[in-house]
Amino acid sequence: MPPFQKILVPVDGSSTSNKALDYALQLAKEDHSQVRALHAIDELGYLSSYEYSGELMDTARKNGTEVLQNAVIAAQALNVPTDTKLVDQPGQRLGQTVADEAANWGADLIVVGTHGRRGVGRVLLGSGAEQIVRMAPVAVLTVRGE
Repeated sequence: MPPFQKILVPVDGSSTSNKALDYALQLAKEDHSQVRALHAIDELGYLSSYEYSGELMDTARKNGTEVLQNAVIAAQALNVPTDTKLVDQPGQRLGQTVADEAANWGADLIVVGTHGRRGVGRVLLGSGAEQIVRMAPVAVLTVRGE
């Protein structure tokens, strides 16, 4: 199998997400690949039936930007070419957001952590990871959390 060229990693700042990012960066370093860290402001689960306030969305954007900055710092430490994308589409499911980004960017691998923040109540993968696996247009590597 040829090495992966473009690795997409959804990140949310959880320890599980960070573990997936670390795995993706190591793989990219070995294969001389490019990484894109993606943070999606998704349906925000527990607030899906309420209208999003400007303050809530500003906080979500700020937190997402911080998560992405941390991903860039980790990538720079390994000299792995990395860019980031913050997707601000409340109401869109995480799996669809990641699938769309993978297709649009031309990713050939998605690396996702299991049992991240969105995984509460799921036994196997976690709801976010499960959505990604089901909807992904490319190979998905799941990285088990702690």
